[in-house]
Amino acid sequence: MRIDEQTIERIRQSADIADVIGDYVSLKKKGANLWACCPFHGEKSPSFSVSPAKGIYKCFGCGKAGDSIRFIMDIEGLGYGEALRHLAKKYGIEIQETVLTDEQQLAQNERESLLIVLNYAKNYFQDNLFKHEEGQSIGYPYFKERGFSDKTINTFELGYSLEGWDAFTKEALKNGYSLDILAKAGLTILKENEQTTNPNAQKSFDRFRNRVTFPIHNVAGKVIAFGARILKADKSQAKYLNSPETEVYHKSNVLYGIFQAKNAIRTKDVCYLVEGYTDVISLHQAGIENVVASSGTSLTTEQIRLIGRFTQNITVLYDGDSAGIKASLRGMDMILEEGLNVKLVVFPEGEDPDSYVQKIGSDAFVKHIEDHASDFITFKAELSLKEAGNDPFKRAELIKDMVGSISKIPDSIKRSVFFQKTANLMQIDEQLLISESNKVSIERAKQKDKDREREQNRQRLQNDLPKGVTVSKPTPPPSSFDLDGMMSFSEEEEFSGFPVDFVPTQPVNTPVIESPEAPRTVVSGMGIQELECIRLLINHGTKEVDPGVAPGVTLMQYILSEIDGMNFETPIYQEILTIFREQFLQGNILNAQHFIGHRLANIQMEAINLSTERYSISEAWVKHDIHVPTEEDKLADLAFQNILRLKKAYNEQQMKGLMKQISQTKDINEQTRLLEMFMEAKEIEKQISKELGTVVK
Repeated sequence: MRIDEQTIERIRQSADIADVIGDYVSLKKKGANLWACCPFHGEKSPSFSVSPAKGIYKCFGCGKAGDSIRFIMDIEGLGYGEALRHLAKKYGIEIQETVLTDEQQLAQNERESLLIVLNYAKNYFQDNLFKHEEGQSIGYPYFKERGFSDKTINTFELGYSLEGWDAFTKEALKNGYSLDILAKAGLTILKENEQTTNPNAQKSFDRFRNRVTFPIHNVAGKVIAFGARILKADKSQAKYLNSPETEVYHKSNVLYGIFQAKNAIRTKDVCYLVEGYTDVISLHQAGIENVVASSGTSLTTEQIRLIGRFTQNITVLYDGDSAGIKASLRGMDMILEEGLNVKLVVFPEGEDPDSYVQKIGSDAFVKHIEDHASDFITFKAELSLKEAGNDPFKRAELIKDMVGSISKIPDSIKRSVFFQKTANLMQIDEQLLISESNKVSIERAKQKDKDREREQNRQRLQNDLPKGVTVSKPTPPPSSFDLDGMMSFSEEEEFSGFPVDFVPTQPVNTPVIESPEAPRTVVSGMGIQELECIRLLINHGTKEVDPGVAPGVTLMQYILSEIDGMNFETPIYQEILTIFREQFLQGNILNAQHFIGHRLANIQMEAINLSTERYSISEAWVKHDIHVPTEEDKLADLAFQNILRLKKAYNEQQMKGLMKQISQTKDINEQTRLLEMFMEAKEIEKQISKELGTVVK
């Protein structure tokens, strides 16, 4: 089905750009625009700009740009139709659709199909929990024993998978889902049927059986994977199991509970990071909603940056296992390196966030966090000093470790504060710590240079190899750490609950997802003037070029009449110029929004680039009655100058062509004719240069 144009326009009008993007990052007003750290690439200083007036966003760091629909497409990896459905659901707009042809049905985005079948699986598991006899007698009581209310179960969309080998797969196939999509979504595992010679014959088995299920949501609330816990004692099977990586699920990029927690994190300006799924659910039920877990994986840089979209403050909540705490501390440097503020809280021995909040209640739990939260550096020093005692060698190693952590903090003022604090704790000269930090920084810089050189050499070697042969990258050192005691949702190799004759034959590969970005437009010579012409048309095409001299004549009408018959060299600018010309012939005057909301990514991207400025005039200038001329004040001059420069560049190209023809022809009469044409072009050049105030030799 295809969404009709009227519905698309309603979605465009309803989808407020600040509201849409505000679901993913915390926006702060600065001047006329809103700013944030870009959700598409790692950065510590905001370069991601949102213009509510124009309905667009643009990152001046990575170049990502678009409108509300494009943002959802980019951030969620959705196709155009699915992004529209996402926004329609958000704003309560009823979708009106038209029937697609068979060819259009076949072209449906596979990623969208995966999200659809995962949502179906979530509903299926939920129905099992509440309506199926097995779920009511096994799965539901487990959640009740954990103290989860029905409201909480529904909030996190918890469910239950039946014990049968292929109960889910059979039901999904009956409802029209293909076996291929079920396998790609990580819900069904395939095995070749050895009882037949048909190479297409395959046995299929449910990945999740006899387990309670924890759907994993992305930031937008779409189900992208599952975690599952077995309820019966069976040493032949892993206690925990989670989805394999798929096109829609990359566990290093996901935080469990982020969809339910994002608004609370933004409001409270702090994110609580816990070890397990049930920790998240219990705290949320207790009213502490700004909490996430790292989805059963090692904490990664991508997950830290995801938190950084909503707050710069992380408080890590540990249980009382000191060995686990020490192991986890080794990875906390990543949080510091990303520029976030991190604190740590330890609970009494034998307690974890889940058990402790149920034991003392939410108010006392929050007070415990407030009373016992310690900054990472102080926590690390005090913990290690107890072990080091008076041993000078251990104290020296501890100091080096502390310096290494502090040196990763990007903010110089924060580094200085922590150096002072460490100097007092360790009873050592502060300047010595700073000197040691400088040495560490120099060594890191050298290592980065070596890594860069190694990568350049690898690329050079790759370029020399035949097509199809690749040079594998060296395995990088670990950049993440395991939260000790975390729910370990095991990979397939830990799962041994299949029949004895079952051997999985379909490996799950992690595809590389490339966002469909438009190629960067490279301009030079005449292209620069083409760029300026299109920029003027997009931003000012509907305005009167000179109301005093020619009232009613728009800039679009003036420019198109002056450059009639001229074609642009730069493909994207010629494409936009053609749209202007076609619409002008139909009596339509196009504004910037026509191109900003264009379905073609390259046109939309170029329009946003040409209509977005990184800097704006300070409101203080207006306050002090300081007038700064705007483009509108000098529109006639800008258009006139651009038209002259376009004609000059166009004329110069003709002159070059004539010179080439003169040098190649041997016919005297033809040479004379071409020379006359060249002199006419030379005269035109002089006239244009005189108008522009330039000198022609």
